[in-house]
Amino acid sequence: MRKSIFARLNNWIIFVLMTIVVLTVVIASTILITFLRKEEVKRVDILVSALKFQQEVTSPNLEIQGLLLQIYSSNSTIPLIILDKNDQIMVHKNIPQDIENDPVQIVALARKMAKSYPVIEIKVPDGNNQFVYYDNSELLNNLRYSPFILGFFILCYFLFSFWFLRTIKKTDEGYLWAGLAKETAHQIGTPLSSMIGWIEIMKLDDPDSEGVHEIEKDVERLRTISERFSKIGSVPELNDKDFNETIKENYDYLKRRISKKVNFSLHLPTYKIDVPHNKILMSWVIENLVKNAVDAMKGEGSLLISVYERNKNILVEVKDTGSGMTKQQARNAFKPGYSTKKRGWGLGLSLAKRVIQEYHNGDIKISQTEVGKGTSFRITIRKEA
Repeated sequence: MRKSIFARLNNWIIFVLMTIVVLTVVIASTILITFLRKEEVKRVDILVSALKFQQEVTSPNLEIQGLLLQIYSSNSTIPLIILDKNDQIMVHKNIPQDIENDPVQIVALARKMAKSYPVIEIKVPDGNNQFVYYDNSELLNNLRYSPFILGFFILCYFLFSFWFLRTIKKTDEGYLWAGLAKETAHQIGTPLSSMIGWIEIMKLDDPDSEGVHEIEKDVERLRTISERFSKIGSVPELNDKDFNETIKENYDYLKRRISKKVNFSLHLPTYKIDVPHNKILMSWVIENLVKNAVDAMKGEGSLLISVYERNKNILVEVKDTGSGMTKQQARNAFKPGYSTKKRGWGLGLSLAKRVIQEYHNGDIKISQTEVGKGTSFRITIRKEA
């Protein structure tokens, strides 16, 4: 529990740091753009002051004219349009080339500029006052969106890094579980070999003993379990074909070992179904679902396994009349470590999901559940073409 709390706390710390970095970049970029905008406004003010001075000086000398021309020529980026009071174009600069020869569009652009910055009036002695329209330079307009673009890419980078680290963690956990499973198979193998030897000795004393035959079946089951664990982490071969036979064998074995108060039944198609699968791993999945169902019914109720074909898929339904699940329990049912049982490890359904999805390229899900009425699990596997 403490580890889970610390894990969530670390996730929140990462989220807060990501947010701070993104906001810092956005704010810093916004401040920079605001500064550049003020600088452009200052340049326009200087230009307008020069134009006003030109109108006020009745006979400027060559030096003053040269200075005014230099100030005007220094603006190579800021769009500028000067109109008289009758909307006649006096001068324009740095506007799109495709409208340079179209007076109507130039005037329309000037009106649009007036929405961004206030129009500056230059009084002229003859009364035909001039009006200066201007807007942001193309560079400043492009920079206006840069904080959000940059913030977006930084956010994507952090999300990718977070996903990458989680993927590595899951991979490490996968290797850990695979190693644990293989070690478990190895540890089971030693006493299992000894038990097989003792059974052979017991057969010599009483070869027809029913008890010996039942123990032999259980030992064979232990051998199967050992093989299941040994296959975790390895890519299994899907050499088995007869799907009905695999389900029937599991049903026959489990029926004799669950409570007699459970009405356990099986519905199989009357025709043979060939589906590439691994019998050992598939039986593990069925056994997990059946045991979960029996636990949910507390050893009393109805349990039905149905196999049927739909389109190009083979579906296996395991339906019980147990306690059912809440929505939250159903969402978490396949998560490793999650269990509603006090002594449960929470590994059965997560491993079943891995067997179906990763090894058989199928799907397993809770198709229906209702608290107090029961649960249905559905396995979907693509039928062989």
